[in-house]
Amino acid sequence: MSDETTRAAVEAVWRLESTRLVAGLVRIVRDVGLAEDLAQDALVAALDSWPRSGIPDRPAAWLMTIAKRRAVDLYRRHERRDVLYAAIARDRGADVVEPDFAAAVDHVEDDVLRLMFVCCHPSLTPEAQTTLTLKLVGGLSSREIARAYLTSEATITQRVGRAKRTLTEAGAALDEPAGADRAARLTTVLGVVYLLFNEGYSATEGGDWTRPDLCAEAVRLGRIMATLVPDDPEVHGLSALMELQSSRLRARVGPDGEPVLLRDQDRGRWDHVRIGRGLAALDRSAALAQQPGPYALQAEIAACHARAARAEDTDWAAIAALYERLGRVSGTAVVELNRAVALSMAYGPQAGLELLDQIAGAPALRGYHLLPSVRGDLLERLGRPEEARAEFERAAELTRNDRERRLLLDRARRLAP
Repeated sequence: MSDETTRAAVEAVWRLESTRLVAGLVRIVRDVGLAEDLAQDALVAALDSWPRSGIPDRPAAWLMTIAKRRAVDLYRRHERRDVLYAAIARDRGADVVEPDFAAAVDHVEDDVLRLMFVCCHPSLTPEAQTTLTLKLVGGLSSREIARAYLTSEATITQRVGRAKRTLTEAGAALDEPAGADRAARLTTVLGVVYLLFNEGYSATEGGDWTRPDLCAEAVRLGRIMATLVPDDPEVHGLSALMELQSSRLRARVGPDGEPVLLRDQDRGRWDHVRIGRGLAALDRSAALAQQPGPYALQAEIAACHARAARAEDTDWAAIAALYERLGRVSGTAVVELNRAVALSMAYGPQAGLELLDQIAGAPALRGYHLLPSVRGDLLERLGRPEEARAEFERAAELTRNDRERRLLLDRARRLAP
């Protein structure tokens, strides 16, 4: 196997297993920053060793074993050998290779979910909690997180560094939170899972339009939370939203990975098992709440699409009304952007453009590529091709996703005189 092929294999394993690796190490060494450093050391060792020795049969377990050995060496140098040996002994012994991370069950049933609660420690600000969790649990880059927050990469990098230092300086307890503490952190955890899913559903950068692995992880975490907190309507609302949205993943890309917009998707490729799960979770959410929360409202919007056998059967008036309710709850410019799309589908592109003009100056939308993208679509439908082409070209300049950029430039070229 060539060095290039081996490096690609290492990177693939890292994308799949880095989160579980860090989460398992946090449980052992009880230090978030140290756990991340040890995981990176294991990655470097893999990049050095695997091209010569070949990829091991259980690459994830290999990485964990190397990370544990690095931890032993580190603690030995710092004269804390007994503490680490005891911790590793509780984790089945330092020399034992774990055959499967799924066997590493913790008090909250999952190391990854447990790490999320740790990252949402009350000593951190809400922004730091979410950012750190997206970085460690979601494996997102600073650029990807910056896009979710509509801010700069430098801001995110600084925020992550401060969060790690705060956890260390506060001597933050890394045990599973319970009772009121867990409930207080739940809102942040839900927000992180939501952002993780969104990054998978529409990737910020790179050559892929979607990242199904991130969506699958978010859906899995949502199902775990629904088991852990069965009486919270928003837990079920978020789970419903992710099930319904993920049902469309296969239809969102064409044979060559090119994006397929909602109106052009083959609805026969939608996953109706996931749709059934989503609708059932939405029913559970509705039964638990007098008024739906933001996740449940978004799930209701997704359900409108799921129930439409054809694109032309979509009840856009109902979707526009749901976005209006969601806007009253969340008050974000992005929700209003989506409402403009729904209004244009229900009442014509001019109705959407009027709302778009009202929110165009919102600071949160500055540099957000979907604003000119939507505007271009509405202008094209209004028969204003030159203005539409300029908007699509601007949107293409702003996006960092290669597939999306090509889609936008293709739309611009079709409008050329």
